[in-house]
Amino acid sequence: MHRRTWIARAALGAVAMACAFASPLALSQNKQIKIAHIYSKTGPLEAYGKQTAIGFMMGLDYATGGTMMIGDKKLVVIEKDDQGKPDLGKSLLAAAYSDDKADLAVGPTSSGVALAMLPIAEEYKKILLVEPAVADSITGDKWNKYIFRTGRNSSQDAISNAVALDKPGTVIATLAQDYAFGRDGVKAFKDAIKKAKLVHEEYLPTSTTDFTAGAQRLIDKLKDQPGRKVIFIIWAGAGNPFKIADMDIKRYGIEIATGGNILPAMVAYKQFPGMEGAAYYYFGIPKNAVNEAMVARHYSQFKAPPDFFTAGGFSAAMAVVTALKNSKGDASANTLIKTMEGMSFDTPKGKMTFRKEDHQAMQSMYHFKIKVDPAFAWGVPELVHEIKAEEMQIPIRNKR
Repeated sequence: MHRRTWIARAALGAVAMACAFASPLALSQNKQIKIAHIYSKTGPLEAYGKQTAIGFMMGLDYATGGTMMIGDKKLVVIEKDDQGKPDLGKSLLAAAYSDDKADLAVGPTSSGVALAMLPIAEEYKKILLVEPAVADSITGDKWNKYIFRTGRNSSQDAISNAVALDKPGTVIATLAQDYAFGRDGVKAFKDAIKKAKLVHEEYLPTSTTDFTAGAQRLIDKLKDQPGRKVIFIIWAGAGNPFKIADMDIKRYGIEIATGGNILPAMVAYKQFPGMEGAAYYYFGIPKNAVNEAMVARHYSQFKAPPDFFTAGGFSAAMAVVTALKNSKGDASANTLIKTMEGMSFDTPKGKMTFRKEDHQAMQSMYHFKIKVDPAFAWGVPELVHEIKAEEMQIPIRNKR
């Protein structure tokens, strides 16, 4: 045998043997789609994060018919706790993409964390599906093409709440947290108000527990105003801003208004029968098969209804599975971007559609009025009107 022929055959044999030994691992990796879920397992938004995680896993199970499979590929979820810290969320996402070889990521809970994570998705050229962080800038001026969001944005919150409050003769002051969620929320609310008059913006630290000083400033700005007087609250996480009602604001004819929230937070709403606002979700409002399935599963597992962020996690799962089914299991970013732009998918809120221009999910919101029902520990948001996506002119704020 010629030396050259022998070397060639030996090389081919080595390659074949290497393939034989490597193939089980390679095959198993090729048969997986890894999803990193980065959220606040702990920290100030822990309650929101845990609901999102429950909803996400429940949604994956529902959307795959209990198999956790897309074709012949297994969905593998890697959970990471960002603790509500932007720097930690940023490093966790980088580690998920590089070390864990995650194909895509979902999360986070906090808007501040999300804004820190956006450039990482662009650096690694992998999808980040934002749920439930709300700040407009996530799909606005800080956005890049790898970012999609199933969660509502500040403009959707604001415009839907303006439906309830934006009336001639109404004077409004806002109370919000002094970080991206609160400031973006107030900015969007201001932009949405056309008939009412906004006279004051009050921003307090996210850790605030004593609202006395802020409430006094709000009262001072509103008490001598003519017409209907409203304090509109945008708040998330710890602290109870509704304690400002203890300062006898009714004496000045001042009302409180706010959007929907998680059920424990809505216990405070019982003090305000007839209070109006707009909600992202309440388990008793949407009438569709996906919501019925989620509510039934949640009651079966937890003996309680699903909450605000449970629906968000479930919606994110429905988007992921719909996209991967449509892409035939191809989780590469370029394929998913083409697949998801303009894609509609079913959720507990009904149909959502990713807007092509900024990848924000267009969705319904719910104008409600609070009813006190002794059967529930919280103030019950009764539907006044489903505000459909086409009824809201949600601005496109990115620079695409």
